[in-house]
Amino acid sequence: MRPTRRRVRLAQLLFARGDRHVTAEMLFNEAIEANIELSSATIYNTLNQFTKAGLLHRIMPNRSKLFFDTDTSIHPHFYLVDEDILINIPEKLLFAQMPKALPGHEISRLDVIVHIRRRAADI
Repeated sequence: MRPTRRRVRLAQLLFARGDRHVTAEMLFNEAIEANIELSSATIYNTLNQFTKAGLLHRIMPNRSKLFFDTDTSIHPHFYLVDEDILINIPEKLLFAQMPKALPGHEISRLDVIVHIRRRAADI
């Protein structure tokens, strides 16, 4: 991937604040605030290119929400359903047994997303 000026500016926005979960819309708004003139298509294309290059991990907790995680290590997430927020689960999860892959296949990644919502009494 060629380090174009736009890619470098978006990479600075994405990675300067440490590990985080962003949507294309969030990054687009950050670019506007930083006076970086880009189309939303450029944002999506760049996020997809960074994902393909292994710099980001794509997480889709439901059919309408897509996050990009700057921490590409395998780790579990909480998805706050009513708030559209994705956060890392701080505890280590232990799995007693992993399923076997189908014949002729191998497991390429494990994603765990725990969907949670605030209790009605806490709202």
